[in-house]
Amino acid sequence: MLNSLSIQNYALIDQLNVNFDNGFTIITGETGAGKSILLGGLGLILGKRADLSSLRDETKKCIIEAIFEIEKYHLKDFFEENDLDYEARTIIRREILPSGKSRAFINDSPVTLDVLSRLGDNLIDIHSQHQTLQLAENDFQLKVIDALADNRKLLLSFESKLTGYQKIQRELKKLLDFQQNAIKEHDYNTHLLEELEKATLKEGIIEELEEQYEQLNNVESIVEHLSKGYQLLNDEQVGVITLMAELKLVSSKLGTFGSQFESLNERIQSVFIEIDDISSELEVFQEKAEANPNLLEEVNTKLQTLYDLQKKHGSSTISELIEIREVLSEKVSATENVESDIKKKEKELATEEQELNKVAIEIRKRREKIIPTLQKQLSESLSQLGMGNATFKIEINPAKTFNTQGKDELIFLFAANKGSNYGDLKKVASGGELSRIMLTIKSILARYEQLPTMMFDEIDTGVSGEISNKMGDIMQSMSKTMQVFSITHLPQVASKGVHHFKVYKEDEGAVTHTKMKKLTKEERVSELAEMLGGKDVSDSALAHARQLLNG
Repeated sequence: MLNSLSIQNYALIDQLNVNFDNGFTIITGETGAGKSILLGGLGLILGKRADLSSLRDETKKCIIEAIFEIEKYHLKDFFEENDLDYEARTIIRREILPSGKSRAFINDSPVTLDVLSRLGDNLIDIHSQHQTLQLAENDFQLKVIDALADNRKLLLSFESKLTGYQKIQRELKKLLDFQQNAIKEHDYNTHLLEELEKATLKEGIIEELEEQYEQLNNVESIVEHLSKGYQLLNDEQVGVITLMAELKLVSSKLGTFGSQFESLNERIQSVFIEIDDISSELEVFQEKAEANPNLLEEVNTKLQTLYDLQKKHGSSTISELIEIREVLSEKVSATENVESDIKKKEKELATEEQELNKVAIEIRKRREKIIPTLQKQLSESLSQLGMGNATFKIEINPAKTFNTQGKDELIFLFAANKGSNYGDLKKVASGGELSRIMLTIKSILARYEQLPTMMFDEIDTGVSGEISNKMGDIMQSMSKTMQVFSITHLPQVASKGVHHFKVYKEDEGAVTHTKMKKLTKEERVSELAEMLGGKDVSDSALAHARQLLNG
């Protein structure tokens, strides 16, 4: 419920602080006194867009603050989801700065207007001419039926399953889109992959081939140098091996003259073995080294292929080519496997659709069962409001697609008089009839679910006499289980309230202010008398006012 409202520097309001109680609260005032200003300020608290022109003093900021008791509204999950501090007495503040910027706070935490608006929907339901048009909207009509059918848990289950179903739908679409695009690229990617796989890519392959190419391309020079080296080692007269053999003989003799010469001898012996081994290796290399034009061409072809692949794929290293090969392999594999993935996802979607249909059918059965009750309650309540011949024709048929409220198409038709054709509410019902229907629906909803604070903005426009009295009774009855406000021009309705506030204008010098005050019992008598007979209050008007208040 709304505990208090504070407004500063808004339109004709300089400063306004007002506290509210539970039950039925009446707000009255002359046309133009500022009731719409009050609603405008309250609308800002509920997330409506701010307008810089609404600042009374454009050099100061506008501050609107409201305190709500929210313990009964089961909003802890909302606060947790939006990372807000939950308080049973929640404070909402809205600021409009002279710069035109707007700020919103919930329990001193800054929030977006979207968050504020969604919270506001759970706190106050302001009935206006615009909201009356909701009567013709399918979503609102289903909400009424679902409240009576107690479908809340089923709808939560359905919504959860629908979220999963829609996720699978998106995944399937992604696979289908991928398949459509991938088919076009598949042949080309396969060709690229085959090229890279034939190249037998591995780290260091280019360096290895380049070395092999250099050797094959310079085989004559290599043979010449190998031969020269072998000759230097093995010449019979001055070859290194011949000389080393003599040195080896000398060192062997020296080794017999003491340990210090033995060490030298071992070193010379080791060098001789190493040189002899080098000679053998030179001989082997010389025997193997021969011109091989075919192999040279093969190596050259492999190198050129690798160079071309690097250029083609814009890579500077073999590592990059290997990475490209792996990516192409994944793409080709994914394309080849996507058909089975699609079938798997379609099967998964069909299973989820069956589950959704089961819940949707259960929701529909409960709706169909409760429709006669709703039609009866609507007709009975409207009969009390002077619409004794009003009837409704409500039908539910299966829809082709799912929506957040199930899988139903609702036909909600209305006839105001006997013999009249049924038609859409907004087409066949007058403004006064729509208001009475909306009040009736709200009163029925109040019996089945915890509604937020209800504020009726001149819902009794266009009615008078006994009908307005009955409308007041309905709002008074609703206020037994919830907080109800009624902005009214009718004394019959105003007399039903437990609390009565008056909005009025007051001139202070050259400035006009909108103010609001809670009326005492005697002040209520005077206010009702004015509403009955005008500014010149007669004794009979006062007597009538007291009679209305004493009910």
